[in-house]
Formats: sequence, structure tokens, C-alpha cells
Amino acid sequence: MKKRHFEIDQALAHPDHHKPRSRRDFIAQGFAAGAASVLGAPWLANPAMAALSPDVLNGENGANCQLEYGGANKIPFICFDLAGGANIAGSNVLVGGPGGQKDFLSASGYSKQGLPGDMVPSVVNPATDTNDFVNDDLGLAFHADSQFLAGIMEKTSEATRELINGAVIAARSENDTGNNPHNPMYGIYKAGAAGALLPLCGSSSSVSGGNSMAPASMIDPSARPTKVDRPTDVTGLVDTGGLVGLLSKDDTVSVMEAMYRISHEKLSAVETQRVRDDIIKQHVRCSYAKSADIVSQFGGIDLSPLSDPEIVGDEGIFSAADMADREFRKTASVMKLVLDGPLQSNGVAGAYAGAGTITMGGYDYHTGDRATGESRDLRAGRCMGAVLEYAAKKQKPVMMYVFSDGSVFSNGMTDDSIGGRGKGVWTGDNQQTASAFFLVYNPTQKPQIIGATEDEQARNQQIGFMRASGDVETSSSPAANNVNSLVESVVLNYMALHGEQGNFGSIFEKHGLGNLDAMTAFQPLG
Repeated sequence: MKKRHFEIDQALAHPDHHKPRSRRDFIAQGFAAGAASVLGAPWLANPAMAALSPDVLNGENGANCQLEYGGANKIPFICFDLAGGANIAGSNVLVGGPGGQKDFLSASGYSKQGLPGDMVPSVVNPATDTNDFVNDDLGLAFHADSQFLAGIMEKTSEATRELINGAVIAARSENDTGNNPHNPMYGIYKAGAAGALLPLCGSSSSVSGGNSMAPASMIDPSARPTKVDRPTDVTGLVDTGGLVGLLSKDDTVSVMEAMYRISHEKLSAVETQRVRDDIIKQHVRCSYAKSADIVSQFGGIDLSPLSDPEIVGDEGIFSAADMADREFRKTASVMKLVLDGPLQSNGVAGAYAGAGTITMGGYDYHTGDRATGESRDLRAGRCMGAVLEYAAKKQKPVMMYVFSDGSVFSNGMTDDSIGGRGKGVWTGDNQQTASAFFLVYNPTQKPQIIGATEDEQARNQQIGFMRASGDVETSSSPAANNVNSLVESVVLNYMALHGEQGNFGSIFEKHGLGNLDAMTAFQPLG
């Protein structure tokens, strides 16, 4: 019987799944787009560039609002939330036994991960001049026919790829459920990441900014991600409506300062009859002050990714035609905010947002074929590659993290269509084959894995391991069977890139990682 292949944006209806009822269900099965979110604090503006009047800037009327810049010089962080349970291990990133990625699994283990016997990592690859199906071009070992890898390679230059390295974490998580606190952005924020315009951004209006929730212990309501999933969301961050066309930027700021002063006087005569009347009034006053400050700082800056020739254009990462694809628009918008930014007083380029989540829907792709999943993996890879290449163009480091809620398995049957390329069909959900990975780009030198020998480096590059059967060994690391610990390990590795691993225990006092050295992959970036 001919296998049905789904178009790249076609919704996936599964007979073994209930009809979509929640936002997560709609995103995972592709019935709704996964929006993007960016994390950043709107009050973190640069005082060196401030042009507000002294009474507003310094709180001389008692408002005492915090308008200072924060989070300078932290490594930008972007995560991809592939909603629905995408394949990561085996057919994309290799995950091996206790010895690391190249401590290969059994043939049946790779079959479960979608690789037939003639495509397992250790056999001769007739399509290349190598004797296996392993590709190390990004430092982290991928399967040579990985569509994540193909997309990344398509969007990155050779020079960029030479400065990338990565690590993989063997970690199971529940399939298609809201009980996966996968999103690390609040933890990244607690580690110091913040932007001049926003603390965080994300493609969803959820608390986490993504499809998966955030660990409850990390959530900070004051840093809730701002929803961003298209270029107009980016430009709308500093949109003052009709004032822009009627007045100059300076006059617009003056009008907004006047609104602040009038509101301050009015509030003095208002009784809210609430217990914390002073705090309520403080928030109202500061909202006006912050709005004026944002226009003062960013009112004359074109934030649109469509206007950035390094993103869109003949020399850009995307073509103008690419912008018809919602996932490319979303990626362009988030990476513009996280990887671009205003010049700080120390001469270093900052960031508009400290971290961002890009949610991509339709990754519940166990459709009984392989081509459907391959096309979606390829597009995700192109988005990942775009982030890495834009970081290279901006000469900024970046940590890019990829995760999904659960995973899939193959029953060994193959899809021999052009799109399936003889790989195993995705048969159903399987949380036991799940993993997550991150890539790090550093413009000055290739990120270095911890370890004095190649064997030590191989073990550190893979946190936890899999059984020969292709299932996560749940006792292989604290993160292997606990999604909260998985998020903690990602934040730990982010801090380690800054040489701040020693501060982890004081910021996250109740963490469950145990020996932090055993959970750390990289040396601090040089």
C-alpha cells in the first residue's frame, strides 16, 4: 500500500490520538502555528543613551523607577521547542553508550531510532568517501543523513561551522503532555541574561513563551516572555501609533513625559482602597516612565528583520521568498532581537532581548511514513542554521538548545520514496528514545569540550547514555529521567560557558544535579 506523505504545513491527524483540545495539541499536530517569544525586561534601557528629563529619569517626584541597563555581555541564548515529540536521537544527533556518541548501539536499537541496517552509523556509506554514516562537521556527531544537519549546513558557511561545537543529553520526557517543564528561559534569565528592550521573548503567549512549560521553581512573573512570531511584532515593540507620523522622536518623548507627569499628579488624588496602594501607584507611574524611556532609546531604530540585509536579501541568510514561510519569519524575528542590539557605553554591542524561544509545530509526525518527518526536520535545521549564521555575521557567541516533548520510534518498515530515502517509518510515540542537544558558536575560537584525553572529551560531550536497545538509560545521569534536572543541566552549561559554574548552587539552591562537573560539557569560552 502506498504510504501517505503530508505536506510540510499540513496538520497531522492521528487515529491513535484524541482530537486536539488544548493549545499544545493544536501546535504539536500542526493545526496551529507555534508562536515565538523573547525574554527581556522593558525597563532595562541604557542610561548612557538616555535622553529623558531629569525628573522622569531620576524619579525626583518619588516614582523611583528602575530604568538602568542590565544583563550586559551575557552569551545570547535561543531554544527551539519542537512541539509533538520529534526524533532527535539516532537519525539526527548520535547518542551512544557509556563511552560517548561513538560507543555505538545495536542494530535493533538504531532500527527503533529510524535507521535501517544499511544506514547505522558504523557501516560503509556508499554516498561519501567515508567509511561510516557519522558527520563531525559541527563538533557534535550527527548521522550523515540527518535532516537537522542538512538544514544547518545549507544555512551556514564553512567558516561558521569550524567555530561550532555541541553536546547531547540523553533524557526521556513524557509524550504529548503539558507535564514537561522543558523550557529553560527563566533559568537563563536568573543566570544573568537580559536585553536592553526585553528580558525574554517567545513565539507563544504562554507563561514559558513556548509550547512546553517552564519549571515552576524558576518562573519569575516580572520577566514573562513577550510574544514575538513575526516582523511586525518586533517593530511593534516601539510603536507609538499616530505620534510617530505627527511628531519627531524628541517631541514624542516629550509628550509621553507629559503623560507621565499628569498621571503622577492624578494618582496623588486617587485612593485605590487596596492594601498595597503605594505599590499599585508605583507600577502605574513606572509604566508611563518606561514607555517614554523605550521611545527615547529605540524610537529612531529600525528593528525590522526584513530591513536587515544580513537576514533578508541577496547577501542575507534568507531570501525575500523565504519570508513567505511562517517558520522562517518567526526565526528571523527572534534572532534579530536576541543577536542584535544597541551599542553600550563600553563600546560592546548589546542585545535587544536576553533569550528567545522559537516553537515549531507539527512534530508529532508518527504518520506511518518517513518523508513527512524528514521535510519538517529539514526546515527546523534551516532555522537552526540561520541562528548560527546570524551570530557569525554579528560576531557574537550563541548557545542554541533544541528539545521536544517525548519522541518517536520506528517498527523497522522503511519508506522508500524520494523523501523517505529508505529510512524507517515513524510508527508511534516513544518517550524512551528522547534526547536534547545544544550547539555553541564562538566567533574567536571553537568551543572546547572538557577533558584531557579524547575518551574523556567523548564522555563529557554526551551527558548520560543509551542502552544498546536504543532506550535512554534512566540511571545514566540526573537529567535522564527528570525534565526539571534536564533544564537545570542546560542552565548549568550556559553558566559554565561564562566560567560561572561555581555560582550555580547559590542561584539554584535546590537543584538535583549532584556532581556539577559530571554534568558540564564545555570549558569557558575564550
